[in-house]
Amino acid sequence: MKRTGRVWKFGDEINTDLIFPHSAFRASPEEQCRLCMSDNRPGWAAQVQPGDLLIAGKNFGTGSSRPGAAVLKRLGLAGMAAESYNGLFYRNCIGYGFAALAAPGLTDLFEEGDMAELDLTEGTVTNLRTGAVCQGNRLSEAMTEIIEAGGMEGVLIAKGYIPKKEDSKEM
Repeated sequence: MKRTGRVWKFGDEINTDLIFPHSAFRASPEEQCRLCMSDNRPGWAAQVQPGDLLIAGKNFGTGSSRPGAAVLKRLGLAGMAAESYNGLFYRNCIGYGFAALAAPGLTDLFEEGDMAELDLTEGTVTNLRTGAVCQGNRLSEAMTEIIEAGGMEGVLIAKGYIPKKEDSKEM
């Protein structure tokens, strides 16, 4: 499982309030995406292209359990790698089917705009401009299954535990 894309670089301690600001709570999904990171990087979301990657520092996603991973995925990012994550945020990434890799030391290897490759099976992050490689965690078989299914809901649908949305009936 590989993801290749243009890098957007963020620092340490990016919390869920920055990823998914309070002003986005009652907004439409499209507006939530537009407001993503708007408090610390206004206009950023409008520059993101489908397939881009986010590279971040330590403790990404700290704070509340806001569904920031879902917003980042909906924004079109193909995935992300960070030096470390808040545990709940990382679990939400996997649960929502948003590819995420922890790789200590990676931020020194990238500049914004570089092209990167995330190899979730091998646990590597490669800077395609410089050839530098950072070893991170490998995803387990179960985590890979969830990412490939587009999230936990996709796994539950594939295993027949819940109906596909188009199959469900209005009550």
